[in-house]
Amino acid sequence: MAKGGKDGKPRGRMSAYAFFVQTCREEHKKKHPSENVVFSEFSKKCAERWKTMNDKEKKRFQDMADKDKKRYENEMSSYIPPKGAPGKKRKRTKDPNAPKRALSAFFWFCNDERPKVREINPDHTVGEVAKELGKRWGVVGHELKSKYEALAAKDKARYEKEMAVYKNKKPKAASPTKGAAVAHHDDDDDDEEEEEDDDDDDDE
Repeated sequence: MAKGGKDGKPRGRMSAYAFFVQTCREEHKKKHPSENVVFSEFSKKCAERWKTMNDKEKKRFQDMADKDKKRYENEMSSYIPPKGAPGKKRKRTKDPNAPKRALSAFFWFCNDERPKVREINPDHTVGEVAKELGKRWGVVGHELKSKYEALAAKDKARYEKEMAVYKNKKPKAASPTKGAAVAHHDDDDDDEEEEEDDDDDDDE
C-alpha cells in the first residue's frame, strides 16, 4: 500500500496534469542531470505545453490518473484512522481589532502561486493544491526565495509594531481582590492560546 503519512493513510491521488508534470520533470533530469531547474519557469512551460496537447496525447496521462484514482479509492476503503487521534482544538473568538498575523515566506509564495495552480488544476482539492504548492516551494531558486523571505521579514516587523500598540490599548480589568487578579492572569493566558490558534488558521 502506498502510504502518505505516519498513520498509514494512503497517498492522495494525482491528476492527469500532475502525472504529465512529473513525467516532464523526470525526462528533464535525465537529459540535464546537473541543471538547476527554476520550478516556476518549468511549471509555466509545462502548462503551456499541456494546453496545446490534444486529447490523444493527454490520454496516456489520463489513464495514469484513472489508475491512481482506483488505487486511492481501493486503499481508502480499507483505511482505518488510528484511535485516540487528537481532536481539533476549540475555536476561540478572535478580536477583530487584533493585528493580522505575519505571513511566512512560504505563505507569501503561496499567495502568488495558488491562483496558477488552481487555473491548471481546477479539480484539485484544497489538500492537493497545498501539496503542489509545497513541491513548488521545495525547488524554488535562492533569488526568488530571498524575495519572499524579505516580504516575510517586513511583515513580521509590521506585526510586532502593531501588536505592541494593540496590547497597550487593550483595557486592563481592575483587580481589587486576589481572585480578580488571578482571573485577569488567566485572560492573558487565553490571549496567548488564541494567538497559537491564529497560527493554525494561517497554516490552512
